[in-house]
Amino acid sequence: MAKAQVRAAPRRLIARDSLLVASFLALLIFCSLLLAWLLRFDFSLPYLPRLLAAAPILILIRLAAIGQFRLFHGWWRYTDLKDVVELLKAILLGSAAFLVVMRFVLGAPAFPRSIYLLESLVSTALLVGARTFTRVLAELVRRDRGAAKNVMLIGAGFAAQMVIREIEQPGSGYRAVGCVDDDPSKVGIRIHGVPVMGTVEQLPRLVSTRAVDEILIAVPSATGTQMQRFVGLCEQAAVRFKTVPTLQDVITGRVSISQFRDVRPEDLLGRVPIEIDLESVRKQIEGRVVLVTGAAGTIGSELCRQILEYNPKRMLCVDQSETGVFYLQLELSEHSNKGTRLVFHVSDVGDCKRMQSLVAEHGPEVVFHAAAYKHVPVMEGNAHEAVKNNIFALLTLLEVVEEGGCQSFVLISSDKAVNPTSVMGATKRIGELIVGARPTSSMRCVSVRFGNVLGSNGSVVPILQKQLRNNQQLTVTHPEIRRFFMTTREAVSLVLQAFTIGNRGDTLVLDMGRSVRILDLARTLIRLSGKSENEVSIKFTGLREGEKLFEELFYASEVVQPTSFQKIKRIRSAPHRWFELQRHLEELRASTCINGAAPIRAKMKEIVPEYVYQLDHQREKNAAQVAPVTSKALGQAASAD
Repeated sequence: MAKAQVRAAPRRLIARDSLLVASFLALLIFCSLLLAWLLRFDFSLPYLPRLLAAAPILILIRLAAIGQFRLFHGWWRYTDLKDVVELLKAILLGSAAFLVVMRFVLGAPAFPRSIYLLESLVSTALLVGARTFTRVLAELVRRDRGAAKNVMLIGAGFAAQMVIREIEQPGSGYRAVGCVDDDPSKVGIRIHGVPVMGTVEQLPRLVSTRAVDEILIAVPSATGTQMQRFVGLCEQAAVRFKTVPTLQDVITGRVSISQFRDVRPEDLLGRVPIEIDLESVRKQIEGRVVLVTGAAGTIGSELCRQILEYNPKRMLCVDQSETGVFYLQLELSEHSNKGTRLVFHVSDVGDCKRMQSLVAEHGPEVVFHAAAYKHVPVMEGNAHEAVKNNIFALLTLLEVVEEGGCQSFVLISSDKAVNPTSVMGATKRIGELIVGARPTSSMRCVSVRFGNVLGSNGSVVPILQKQLRNNQQLTVTHPEIRRFFMTTREAVSLVLQAFTIGNRGDTLVLDMGRSVRILDLARTLIRLSGKSENEVSIKFTGLREGEKLFEELFYASEVVQPTSFQKIKRIRSAPHRWFELQRHLEELRASTCINGAAPIRAKMKEIVPEYVYQLDHQREKNAAQVAPVTSKALGQAASAD
């Protein structure tokens, strides 16, 4: 009973509001008839009984016409041209109906004919005027509130129109003072009353002449290069800024275009985020059993989210982290579909018996292997565990799932596997060699190689953001260190696309554009935090063990070939003989029983000749260590260069 009362409450409120609006409109209609009568008879009231008899009829007809055009709800909030047109239609319809009823239905030819015209004109003036007055009054009240922020919009297109309409609503907390746009022909026009004051390049000057509290970037289709330009101009204006969601987010319905957010690092990659057509994935996932290892990690969890969209019969989510599995289960269970059974296990993929039990129970047909140790400096001090987890757990998993009838296996690799200088990178390269050389009966194995994932756990962006929040120095290892960056969505899209187009033993690589200098990324984050580069110092700590200045995507000996997808490349290299690689792997396993990491490193160098110990570059690391400097000093130094 209580729930029914709660559900009925909004309906009662709507009915009450509609009744109030109808009563007010009835009063206006009566006043219009009265005024028309006074105008017709020189402000006297002859034939008063006729007037009083016609009033209820007119009121009912007009209210019925207004209701027909759905003008009872929300009339007090705002009035635009569409509202006025609809109201004129309702008045015209009501006047015609009133004439027909009075003259032909009721037979009242003595009713003054001029009243029909006068009353319709007065009704138009009163009804339109009442709406306009309430809109103006609401605007004045809203603009008088001191809490509202003055905002300038970048963009004067469709997105800006929608944003301004939302801003104009009471309670938005914003007041639009003007727009700028790259199209000079738009300068001088008004968008819902907000003027386009100039071009985007004039933004700093325009902001300096007005009390602008914030800038809203209303260009959802902006590329990375355009966003960099907008951010630079906002920085010159020394005003905080936000942006509307990306066009992709709006199209897919994930967010509304009026939901402002801070500019994210991925907006500034300098390239358009790659969107991949993944409909082909559905054919190979729908109705099948899928296993994701490392499911609680950044890549693994995004894999689970996207795979779930393609309706697998069952999805096994395996990870060593109990806490990670708990939160993943909490999230996925809320968005799961009825056709997919979700199974969560806290397990070590290197535990042969445990994995045999899981595979025997669930029979995975597709495996995405994202479980690996990835932190370069940590693995330099834990070489035994890196080899155990990244190499031998992979071998165990391959053997177990193939015996269980798996049809496709996808390994997540890294650009650190190319000319590695770290234990982690060397283990990833050996993983690629295993997938490429290991003979299989029917299981198709593919490796996917890509760069850093923006915002992943323990990556550079979250660390820098935390330092900014805590008002600490930003730590960057070297002023020239560069990395390839991808969004998590791009990385997972690549993995899924590789699953569909990769042939047995392939290593596929995404064309990620140009690498990004970490120092530039740090400066961008400073600007996005609303701080000046003069306020935040950047400390160069020197290259860490296993780290190198530049990552690479290909070996010099690899032949890069196109695939059916433009942004994914297939690489070919001299094939490795499995029996030789197997012998090396057994010797590597034996080296893990010896104290110290030196034997492990030496053996990995035999397997991957390109692997270079970071110890050989200790001088470079020491030379990279410099004293803390401010961003302003860095900018001056860059200019001097």
